[in-house]
Amino acid sequence: MATKKRTVEVELSTTGLDSRGRPQRVPLVTDAGGKLVPVAPPPSLEPDLEGDHMLINLGPQHPATHGVLRLVLELDGETVVRCIPHIGYLHCGFEKIGEYRQYNQIIPWTDREDYLNSPGNNVAFALGAERLFGIEITERCKVLRVIASELSRLISHCVWLGTFCIDIGAFTPFLWIFQQRERVYTMLESWIGARLTTSLTRVGGMGADIPDGWTDDLANFVRTFPKVLAECETMLSKNAIWVGRTVGLGAMSAEEAVNYGLSGPMLRASGVAYDVRKDFPYLDYETYDFDVPVGSAGDVYDRYLVRIEEMKQSVRILDQALKRLPDGPINIADHRVILPPKSKATSDMESMIHHFKQVMEGPRPPIGEAYVAVESPKGEKGYYMVSDGTSKPVRWRIRPPSFVNLSAIPKMVEGHLLSDVIAINASIDIVMGEIDR
Repeated sequence: MATKKRTVEVELSTTGLDSRGRPQRVPLVTDAGGKLVPVAPPPSLEPDLEGDHMLINLGPQHPATHGVLRLVLELDGETVVRCIPHIGYLHCGFEKIGEYRQYNQIIPWTDREDYLNSPGNNVAFALGAERLFGIEITERCKVLRVIASELSRLISHCVWLGTFCIDIGAFTPFLWIFQQRERVYTMLESWIGARLTTSLTRVGGMGADIPDGWTDDLANFVRTFPKVLAECETMLSKNAIWVGRTVGLGAMSAEEAVNYGLSGPMLRASGVAYDVRKDFPYLDYETYDFDVPVGSAGDVYDRYLVRIEEMKQSVRILDQALKRLPDGPINIADHRVILPPKSKATSDMESMIHHFKQVMEGPRPPIGEAYVAVESPKGEKGYYMVSDGTSKPVRWRIRPPSFVNLSAIPKMVEGHLLSDVIAINASIDIVMGEIDR
């Protein structure tokens, strides 16, 4: 399926540049009246020079690769002929380590996969473990997890937008959007006690409830964040340089995106309206009113537009979650799975026994297997785990969207210029902790 053509209206431009952000070269002559008029330039004759292709390494220690990613590029002049990605420079071993940990002990490891989406990873793992345990969480816990997931999506997209601007050469929006990211981190710190690696959830509930006055801070953020985002759009969306560096680059048709297994903004930018929150709802997402933005051309510019719109939709979801947040407990009442309150553990014998067995042995799910997928900021994030009835999973496997999306980079960059590789790679939005896991 061929990608659709579309026209981008450019408002912010630069003298001497055309609508694609490239220098204008218009020779002038005088007509009979002495007026300067442009004429078509003569055809240029380039000498037929022989040359060899060049191999260069982009990364793994390079700011444009966004982590320890190494791209081996074969160049014909400045044109990429071939691209081979090498990812094995992190060696975390999360999945194997998890097979030697209790289920709640695995949650801190989920922080360190996509470390820009730590709360979202915590929620996803807890949902998978709870399906394995056969647990139904409380209504307040569901809404708090939605709030955490959407704040996490905003954090991730803010980092993406800021670093993407740096890659293209726009510095001011980076400062604006990272200020908003810090606001979210401050809210998370007052809720959880941590900023980057949150360990927010527990099997059967949450690690902590929100403090008094926290919803007022969130309501203020929901009210003011769209204004900052609109300023970034004004700076970028119709800027001739920005458009020239993003339009038509790394285009993937809908059929190609599906065949490569892309998900998240990468897939939706190609025109496929697939969102796990809509197609396989969890945490009652089917009861929230939000739209799934899609693109038409599947290029770098469309991925930018889709992520901008996703941030607006996350704000809509947060506003609805605030209005429906119920009272009640955040944890289930079964102390064979969730720790009893400390006051009971020090005064009630049965609670003390539950506390001791949980800490020393961990909760034990029935024999079986479970897979749960969520819509992470980068796409479909899935956790698969197998239980043999003990307190540790026999197998724990991750379906990381960054890994799958990155597999399409040779297709996207081949035929483009070396400078375009930077923009295309940035548009994928990868975190290497989720790739070389």
